[in-house]
Amino acid sequence: MAVKFKDYYDLLGTSKAATEDDIRKAYRSLARKYHPDVNPGDKSAEEKFKDINEAYEVLSDPDKRKRYDQLGPNWKAGSDFTPPPGWQGANVGSDGFGDGFGTGQGSTDFSDFFGSLFGSTRRGARAGAGFRTRGEDVDAEITLTLEEAHRGITRSVTLRRNEPCPTCNGSGSKDGKTCPTCRGSGTVRRDKSFDVTIPAGVRTGSVIRLAGQGDPGTDGAPTGDLFLHVRIEPHPLFEIISEDDIQIELPVSPWEAALGAGINVPTLDGTAEMKIPAGTQGGKRLRLRGKGLNKRQGGSGDEYVKVKIVIPPRLTAREKELFGKLAAESHFDPRDLLPRR
Repeated sequence: MAVKFKDYYDLLGTSKAATEDDIRKAYRSLARKYHPDVNPGDKSAEEKFKDINEAYEVLSDPDKRKRYDQLGPNWKAGSDFTPPPGWQGANVGSDGFGDGFGTGQGSTDFSDFFGSLFGSTRRGARAGAGFRTRGEDVDAEITLTLEEAHRGITRSVTLRRNEPCPTCNGSGSKDGKTCPTCRGSGTVRRDKSFDVTIPAGVRTGSVIRLAGQGDPGTDGAPTGDLFLHVRIEPHPLFEIISEDDIQIELPVSPWEAALGAGINVPTLDGTAEMKIPAGTQGGKRLRLRGKGLNKRQGGSGDEYVKVKIVIPPRLTAREKELFGKLAAESHFDPRDLLPRR
């Protein structure tokens, strides 16, 4: 019976020309997708997870990968195995691979065959001996109110992320076998909470780096970093109109706009008094200098106040009387302001 070889490059979705970095990225992406913790009870995902770990164990090691590539052009088509130079006389057939390569185990699976061929002991289904890789960086989003972005805040954050497996200490193996807890990946998914200090002056799109809070490295390699991407929530009063400036639409009564008035305007830090000039029209923008968003480098932007003239929704009898007198007295016709045709 012909030996059916697995195409490890195909399993990882790469080509034989893939770099070590390409293979590592492909493996990590697939490992996340098919990890049993992400697909509980899914047998097909579990088998896929085993296959990609098997492929990565070989292709991540330069010496193992070189020997794997020397198996010849027919392995992908499923033809009988042709041993590379130095392995003549090995008994390869339907009996299995073990005894032919000195394992003393008789029939065994394809993973054990490669373990014998390449002269190493599996350290779980994750990486070859001595393979140390820095942990991957993790990206997450943190949502802030406008006031929090303006003033800065210390926020407690809880993220579900990879942690070194407590059973195998991240090695992927336990007592010479694949770790039963992490199933060879070396990591488990857990919630972790920690405090994050957000500086004043961040904006939507700002990135906060937390060193050493990413995914763990392999075999004691350094942990990756966590990158928090800031998003500012919409505000019920203020609109961000530029990098540092905000705007508020302020209701003003007809008499305040006509006669002028001193009024209190909401700001991010309380209220500020502003003068409404007499004769102010609806839609006019007034400026409060230095009442905008704090800047990271110091100083603040401006707050713009857009005037919105409103009338009382319900008039008392006296108000109706006064408006009636004003209408009778005034010769102002707002339609006269329309452009001439």
